[in-house]
Amino acid sequence: MSEPPARVRVTGPPRRRTPLRRTADIDAETRLGEVYLGSLLREQLWLALRVLAVLVAMIGMLPLLFHLAPGLAAVEVLGLPVAWLVLGVLVYPFLAVLGMVYVRRAEANERDFADLMDEVDPGTAPR
Repeated sequence: MSEPPARVRVTGPPRRRTPLRRTADIDAETRLGEVYLGSLLREQLWLALRVLAVLVAMIGMLPLLFHLAPGLAAVEVLGLPVAWLVLGVLVYPFLAVLGMVYVRRAEANERDFADLMDEVDPGTAPR
């Protein structure tokens, strides 16, 4: 008597495979791959420096503002000094928005890099 056919587990419809990225130059550590990767790293570094500059300009200058305008220490809103409200409450939404902008832009940089890798034909790229 013959054996029954092998069991097959069906878990859902077949999935499409994602196309492979053309990263052979980066994986092989060629000069062209170094240029591509260096470009991405430089763009991410500049993004981080710009976000840091905004952070320092907006939050780092608050103590200077309170020092130069001592009258702000006497101003109260809802029974709390303005300095406490700004530094203890209003700074956090600003940090959250700044973080979201940074992440969104960093992901856009990575998407642009991936699109660039899809456009390059590794067979014709100079080495």
